[in-house]
Amino acid sequence: YTSGTTGKPKGIIRENGGHAVAMKFSMDYVYDVQPGEVYWAASDFGWVVGHSYIAYAPLINGNSTIIYEGKPVRTPDAGAFWRVIEEYKVSVFFTAPTAFRAIRREDPEATLLQQYDLSSLRAQFVAGERCDASTLEWLQDILKVPVIDHWWQTESGYPMLSKLLKLGTYPVKPGSAGKPVPGFDVAILDHNGKPQGPNEEGMLMIRYPLAPGALCNLWQDTERFKRSYLGLVNGYYFSGDGAYMDEDGYVFVTGRVDDVINVAGHRLSTADMEEIIAAHPAVSECAVVGRYDALKGQVPVGLTVLKEGAHISEEQLQKELIQMVRDKIGAVASFKQSFIVNTLPKTRSGKIL
Repeated sequence: YTSGTTGKPKGIIRENGGHAVAMKFSMDYVYDVQPGEVYWAASDFGWVVGHSYIAYAPLINGNSTIIYEGKPVRTPDAGAFWRVIEEYKVSVFFTAPTAFRAIRREDPEATLLQQYDLSSLRAQFVAGERCDASTLEWLQDILKVPVIDHWWQTESGYPMLSKLLKLGTYPVKPGSAGKPVPGFDVAILDHNGKPQGPNEEGMLMIRYPLAPGALCNLWQDTERFKRSYLGLVNGYYFSGDGAYMDEDGYVFVTGRVDDVINVAGHRLSTADMEEIIAAHPAVSECAVVGRYDALKGQVPVGLTVLKEGAHISEEQLQKELIQMVRDKIGAVASFKQSFIVNTLPKTRSGKIL
C-alpha cells in the first residue's frame, strides 16, 4: 500500500516475476552491490523500501540485509547509523533525507562519526522525499563517498530516476534525482500534454509501457487506477509530482503537484521555497504551507526546526529568510512570515506531512 500522504492508501498490484527481475537489475546497476556484500536500507518493513530493499532485492542478489528498528538519533545518540555501518561492514546504505537532517541537527559537525570506522561504505543513497542540496553536500563532505539522491514510488517498486552507480558515467548534481533509469521513458509535460523545454517545470510523466515490476493495477479498484494514473494524458503514467529537466538530461523533482500555492495568480512551488530556507545555516528542517489571504488568495508561511545549538531569535530568522526567498524567487513569492517549531509532523516512513 502507498503511505497515504496523498489520500486514501492504494493497494499496489505488481507481477512477481517482473518485480524479481527489477530487484536484481537495480541491485546490480543502480546500487552496484556485489553478491556477498552487506546492504542496508533503514526503513520500515511496512513500506515499499522495506519490501523491495530489506527483503527481496538483497536476498535475490545474494547479499546480507539489516533489519533496524531504532531511530537515527537517541538510540542512544546521533551516531547510531555510523555504529551499525561499522559493526556490520555495510557497503551501500539507503535511507530518507529526514534521517540525516535529524542527525545533522544534533551533531552538525559530525563529531560522533569520528568514533567509527566507515571504510566499508562505498555509497550512500537517499530517497523518499526531496533531498535539499544543503543536506546532500553535508553528507558528501562527512562521508567522502558518492551520495546519490534518487526518485521512485511505491507504484514502481524500484528507482525510476537515479545515477547508475555501476556505470558511473556522469556526476551527481545536488538537487537532482538523476536521470531516467532504463525502462522508464520519462517526460515533462504540461496539463495539455505538451512537452516542456529545458528547465521548464511541468508534470513528471512516464510513457507507457512501464518497466517490469511496476504496478499493473490497484487492488479491487481498477477505476481508481485508471483515474489516478492514466487519465491525464493519453499514453502516459502520471506520477503526481512536478519536475523539470535541465539541458543535460538531469531531472529535478519539485514535489507533489498539489504542493503548489497560488499567490495573486502566480503558481509557486512550496518545495522551491523549502530548499532556499533549508540552506540557512541555523535551519535543520523546514516546511512551507499556504495560508489564506483575503487579498492574494494564498500566501506562504515557513515552519522551521533549528539545528542543535543554533541561537537565533524567531524575529531575526524570519527577517533573514524573507530576504533569502526574495533574492532567489522575488517579491512575487510574498514570503513574509515564518515560525520556529520544535518538530514537524511526519509519517511513519519519515516523510514530512
